[in-house]
Amino acid sequence: MKPGIHPAYGPVVFRDKAADFAFLTRSTATSEKTVEWEDGNTYPVIDVEISSQSHPFYTGTARVLDTAGRVERFQRRYGSTA
Repeated sequence: MKPGIHPAYGPVVFRDKAADFAFLTRSTATSEKTVEWEDGNTYPVIDVEISSQSHPFYTGTARVLDTAGRVERFQRRYGSTA
């Protein structure tokens, strides 16, 4: 890699306040806010609105739409143009 053009890559805590969930990972994202992690070190923290702990797809609360009924309803309304 070319030196001097890439952002700093380091440990960052992402925190989902809705689900009271946080995880430590590495990222180029930065923040002025910090938090003390379980290992006793202080890391920058980024608050997110949705994570895997609060997203409907991952929590099993996602709704499944009946797309087959919509196709038949469209065919009844507009018919086929053949």
